[in-house]
Amino acid sequence: MYRNHTNGELRLSHVGQKITLSGWVQKVRDKGFMIWVDLRDRYGITQLIFDEERTPKEMMEKARTLGREFVIQIEGAVIERESKNKNIPTGEIEILVSELTILNVSKTPPFTIEDETDGGDELRMKYRYLDIRRNPVRENLIFRSKVSMEVRNYLTQQGFIDVETPYLIKSTPEGARDFVVPSRMNEGQFYALPQSPQTFKQLLMIGGLDKYFQIVKCFRDEDLRADRQPEFTQIDCEMAFVEQEDILNVFEGLTRHLLKEINGFEIEEFPRITFDEAMRRYGNDKPDIRFGMEFGELNEVTQHKDFGVFNNAELVVGISVPGGNSYSRKEIDKLIDWIRRPQVGALGMVYCRCNEDGSFKSSVDKFYNQEDFAQWADLTGAKSGDLICILSGEKNKVRAQLSALRMELAERLGLRNPKVFAPLWVVDFPLLEWDEETERFHAMHHPFTSPKLGQIDLLATNPGDVKANAYDLVLNGNEIGGGSIRIHDKETQALMFDYLGFTPDEAKAQFGFLMDAFEYGAPPHGGLAFGLDRLVAILGGQETIRDFIAFPKNNSGRDVMIDAPSPIADDQLTELCLKLNL
Repeated sequence: MYRNHTNGELRLSHVGQKITLSGWVQKVRDKGFMIWVDLRDRYGITQLIFDEERTPKEMMEKARTLGREFVIQIEGAVIERESKNKNIPTGEIEILVSELTILNVSKTPPFTIEDETDGGDELRMKYRYLDIRRNPVRENLIFRSKVSMEVRNYLTQQGFIDVETPYLIKSTPEGARDFVVPSRMNEGQFYALPQSPQTFKQLLMIGGLDKYFQIVKCFRDEDLRADRQPEFTQIDCEMAFVEQEDILNVFEGLTRHLLKEINGFEIEEFPRITFDEAMRRYGNDKPDIRFGMEFGELNEVTQHKDFGVFNNAELVVGISVPGGNSYSRKEIDKLIDWIRRPQVGALGMVYCRCNEDGSFKSSVDKFYNQEDFAQWADLTGAKSGDLICILSGEKNKVRAQLSALRMELAERLGLRNPKVFAPLWVVDFPLLEWDEETERFHAMHHPFTSPKLGQIDLLATNPGDVKANAYDLVLNGNEIGGGSIRIHDKETQALMFDYLGFTPDEAKAQFGFLMDAFEYGAPPHGGLAFGLDRLVAILGGQETIRDFIAFPKNNSGRDVMIDAPSPIADDQLTELCLKLNL
């Protein structure tokens, strides 16, 4: 028996007991006549003591050979500590060691195994197995496990069935690039790793499993952003014989359950806004509603004077910054520099100070009067002491720029409290979006999303105006889940493929199996998928998903610990009928 207790459970009530512990050496303090060793496992730290009066000389010498991260086993008696440590649960006791066994030695770690470590991101990712020994990383992984179990428990109680779907599937042209896997037994042919189990869960609905879920790995070979991973985990769900309202109610329930059980936070309501309204009020389709600073559209009250910047703009829009009138001119100039960065791309910013006496002072005073500024304040909700920030230009670009500014200001003002949760449903997304590069429409979600009832005829005349029976769940400015009611008849699905530019032969080649299945009594169905990585991070009070993944990739999509991706041997390439042109 390597241990009969863990390093986090012993208390004063255990004094006098003979125990066996195992773990890693956290720290050694050698005072000559006395040696203290902190022994760590995932449950906590227990202090061990060796002293010349009670410990044999050979064991004292053995204890002096211990280094950080040695793996040891000890036997001994629990005694009360003279100098107690109130910072740890085991701080009132220590173990007088009678037997010491070194189970394995350790090299000196490349960074300290402490809550606040001296290791940088890349170094810690290279030695991720050591990083996992640190409390913050370990607790994040335990937290993720807790969230996953609560998800499973809730959905199972709601009658959902956990079904695994294949990882080796067919590559399809829609969405991001697929990761492809060559088939040795089928020369020149490839599998793809799934971007989602979309078609399989629809087939499960046709199969009669009316409530399906799966916590599943998905893969996208896309250009990486700061907080994206090439492989990610979804809570994937589908239901049959449902309308949008049924799905929203079920997953409001799941979100309420998680917030209450994991965070002790109770949610009264889940507001709903349309995609168009989200863009108009917040400039993006995943707004953070924990704070205000809603957009005020100012075209009517700014395009009546000789200020060409506003007059020539498709949209003039502003926000009110609470207490922003206290900003110095230097601070405002730094804000303007921030929005001019390539990542935001604004050309400049007009501002207006709302003074305490009710007057206004603006960077465009010579073009506008106090009455104009009062209208700006009214439309942006600005009060005395606030600062109005105004951007102008092409509608979609300027909304995105002001949205970025809104989030940056909220961060600086401390308005994004990670312990406060504000969910929001965004509904009625466009069914299609125009791609300038390919000069054709693409499905905003995927080609299986149903158009809103009564709008299918618009596909022939105004395809960009058609709304999807689709919905996203947003939490604290992050999309945590999204889904739609699906097309469930062959004719509508064929029409959708046609408008997306598929020929009948292409549609049959790519999705013939699904089209055929629709001919055998497909029920109305729909679903939703949560991004588990992001959901866990937000529930954990953070927004960096990498901190909640056991073995993440870096920003280049590499696993620096195992050095992947990597070349493969020539004989493997030959066996797979592949030849690299180097």
